[in-house]
Amino acid sequence: MNIQLLNQNIADAKKDITLVYMSEKDLKKSKNKKALKLAGFKATQDSVCFLHNKNILACGIESFTADDIRCVSSVAIRALKNTKYTSANVSIDDKALIPALVEGFVLGGYTYENYKSKKSTTTLKDISLIYTKDDYKSAIKIFSDAVIIADSTCFTRDIVNTTPEDLNPETFAKLAKKLAKENNLGCTVLDEKGLKKENCTSMLAVGRASRHESQLIHLSYKPKNAKKVVNLIGKGLTYDSGGLSLKPGTSMVTMKMDKAGACAVLGIIKAASEMKLDVEIHAFVGAVENMIGGDAYKPDDVLVSRNGKTIEVRNTDAEGRLVLADVLDYAQDKVKADYMFDFATLTGACMVAVGQYTTGVMGHSSALKHSLGKAAVNAGELTASLPFNKHLKKQLKSEIADICNISNKPYGGAITAGLFLDAFIKEENKEKWLHFDIAGSAYTESPWDVNGYGGTGAGVRFMSEFLKSLS
Repeated sequence: MNIQLLNQNIADAKKDITLVYMSEKDLKKSKNKKALKLAGFKATQDSVCFLHNKNILACGIESFTADDIRCVSSVAIRALKNTKYTSANVSIDDKALIPALVEGFVLGGYTYENYKSKKSTTTLKDISLIYTKDDYKSAIKIFSDAVIIADSTCFTRDIVNTTPEDLNPETFAKLAKKLAKENNLGCTVLDEKGLKKENCTSMLAVGRASRHESQLIHLSYKPKNAKKVVNLIGKGLTYDSGGLSLKPGTSMVTMKMDKAGACAVLGIIKAASEMKLDVEIHAFVGAVENMIGGDAYKPDDVLVSRNGKTIEVRNTDAEGRLVLADVLDYAQDKVKADYMFDFATLTGACMVAVGQYTTGVMGHSSALKHSLGKAAVNAGELTASLPFNKHLKKQLKSEIADICNISNKPYGGAITAGLFLDAFIKEENKEKWLHFDIAGSAYTESPWDVNGYGGTGAGVRFMSEFLKSLS
């Protein structure tokens, strides 16, 4: 589907059907009020109604805010894809709402059918946004960035949705190399031999029972005259069986999504490089498969992390933090950054705390959390801050090692996981770092907002928004 921004009169625009957004108040004033009421249309949020004889799709909206525009646009595109219309347009006079429309159409219309023998088809080919103001040059820049971010979010969704048989640590590295070549990025990959040289023994332990070698991937985007340097770190568990602390069978289904943090950082660096932001970005991915076997790491093992801290393993299903411990340390040694953010489907406890739609945010800097929260609101993603405290930190105490990989109590699990990662953040970087737990927001089996079944691309939109603010 092609989406474009045109600067012309709506009456002159070629189309098969026009989308008309209306509130209940607008419905009362509409010249099509009688026909719409006969069809049962009430203009409530996310309601749609076709007037085929008028070539109109009425879209109900509660308010003309970005969130409501984005949501109803996703409903509208799904409805249009089931018709025989080939083109549609919508009039817009507020350029601030362009990203919401683009994301609604592109993300709402996304489907993943790579594994279906018979794929769905649609006749809908073109969506035109008809911009009616004179400042088209500034509007087209907003539109272009919005398309890049939406496409990068879909790119991220595709990787998340790929099966573990097709996307394992080694093929993840190949995908990263392909992205680097296409977007002119630097790329370094450490295989297990390289990981041993870097003393990434915690990460290596997690992947020890897999037939696929663990990989540490480093992508870099280095524009001239960069204003800031940002490190992005992604948890890349291409599949998580739980290891010897085996997950229940039902919990293993959808575990291909445990790489969503790594997929997000690839999507973010893709978007930033295509928008040509004046921000240097380094994306680090720990790609590992956590399996069972005679060589699997075990509860009661004590691992030595890259920075020398010893870790008592009490649960092999708390594996993502063991991978990130080494990758975080590696990233800090390789690049001196102004900001450092990690993305991880780290804990089911985060969903208990904030629900499945929201990303949990943890770190020490209130100012940085506020900045990211503002970026998330502007991008239409939900985030919530979870506070660190010294009492929860004590629950990671080990009697035989420097730290334990799980808490000794069953409460506050998202925060104690974040505090575990905090133990591997150097003192000079504490105020520069935030941890994003996307365990709930990264994948869905029930459509909501602009998200259909599967990966959502959580993190790409709000981090792109933040990076734009630095450029």
